[in-house]
Amino acid sequence: MKRFLPAIIAFAIGVGGYVWWSGSQFGPTPQQQAQAENLLGAANAQASGDDIDTSSVAEMRIGNPDAAVTVIEYASYTCPHCGRFHQGPFKQLKSDYIDTGKINFIYREVYFDRFGLWASAIARCAGTPESFFGITDMLYATQAEWSRAGGGDPSVIVEEIRKIGRLAGLDNDRLEACLQDGDSLRTLVAWYQKNAEEDGIRSTPSFVINGTTYNNMSFAEMSQIIDDASGS
Repeated sequence: MKRFLPAIIAFAIGVGGYVWWSGSQFGPTPQQQAQAENLLGAANAQASGDDIDTSSVAEMRIGNPDAAVTVIEYASYTCPHCGRFHQGPFKQLKSDYIDTGKINFIYREVYFDRFGLWASAIARCAGTPESFFGITDMLYATQAEWSRAGGGDPSVIVEEIRKIGRLAGLDNDRLEACLQDGDSLRTLVAWYQKNAEEDGIRSTPSFVINGTTYNNMSFAEMSQIIDDASGS
């Protein structure tokens, strides 16, 4: 079943607060609670995603930036269809089109839930496209494990996401800074919403190939569209 986009600017407001809560088995310390309340208050002062400057969000791209064809993937780290795409067709897309310089490939995160947003925060934490796509590969390869950890317990899931970050070489201080940066989290959600509305994204994975939006498809279909667009 395809998953449809919710309006989750309000959801982003609560994420930073939950990260503080998840740091303690028995609930937040007074300091953590105060930090969470400050974050929520600042977030509530922003009426909508339109009020947030998203220019600081980096596009995560690989391949040839000067290629005749640009493929933008919209995907959620918690979407099973996206996991299957990245464990199968994406590997062939990378081999045949990205690594050969035939396309410019851009990955844009979609946020269905806080778990996908936390995963995105960790993937972006090191700051480079190489590290981002490396962590993205790890997240999709282990999606079934971390996204269901603890029977869906958020505190267990966020710890599993942290473990992936550590395996990628991020230290604890860096991980916590990325997970608890409320401004960055809200900016990511506003950025996602703006892009998704502009490109007419209604499910994941979706692909925008040279400006035209397509729903999930087989690799053969995608390959044909890319070849037609490039004149191959």
